[in-house]
Amino acid sequence: MKKIAILQSNYIPWKGYFDMINLVDEFILFDEVQFTKRDWRNRNQIKTDKGLEWLTIPCNTKSKYNQSIDQTTVSNCKWREKHLSSLRTHYTKAPFYNEIYPQIEALYRTCTSQYISEINHHFITHLCSMMDINTPITNSRDYPSKGHKSQKLLEICQGANAHIYISGPAAKCYLDEMLFNKNRIEVSWMTYDHYPTYPQCYPEFFHHVSILDLLFNVGTKEAIQHLSKKSHLSSITI
Repeated sequence: MKKIAILQSNYIPWKGYFDMINLVDEFILFDEVQFTKRDWRNRNQIKTDKGLEWLTIPCNTKSKYNQSIDQTTVSNCKWREKHLSSLRTHYTKAPFYNEIYPQIEALYRTCTSQYISEINHHFITHLCSMMDINTPITNSRDYPSKGHKSQKLLEICQGANAHIYISGPAAKCYLDEMLFNKNRIEVSWMTYDHYPTYPQCYPEFFHHVSILDLLFNVGTKEAIQHLSKKSHLSSITI
């Protein structure tokens, strides 16, 4: 029973994103859809002694309001050094800083693309490798589809020979579950209310920060233990 997830790429995503990747047999990046400003595509948060801080990649969006994620480019190449500086400043006292920082620095140094989608793919795949998550990561454009919204997602599932489609809870407001039901593809919903806490450098504890926070604080070997198990999925019956 092949399980897949289809999701837009995010920049250095939170642990829930990697949780989903770890639960499926194929993870499909859905970057042919519209780029949205002030979203997770080009930014994420880290913990600091003054609260949460955004790490944002500046993008060219002023002239193209309908551009897709995979068409969106970087507007200033200085973002890499700025983000590395923030990570050094706020995580230098983290328990696994000496183990993690050289690997993260190498990811930034080898990230040369000007496209947000390719940058996100670069970080996601390498961060998965650091945590021994071996799920194949593919692209929705590998599965041509003519439909829109739920129909498009269904056609991608069919192209990938999926039996189970795992989706985040936010999609419940628009996903046509009956359409998947009629085509004998089971829909399972992720839940994100079960994660254990871990020692963070600064109070108060906050779950929804970049996976980098988890890696700096617990290391690569223990990080996978902070992701969920299959029991944290809810399904509809087909």
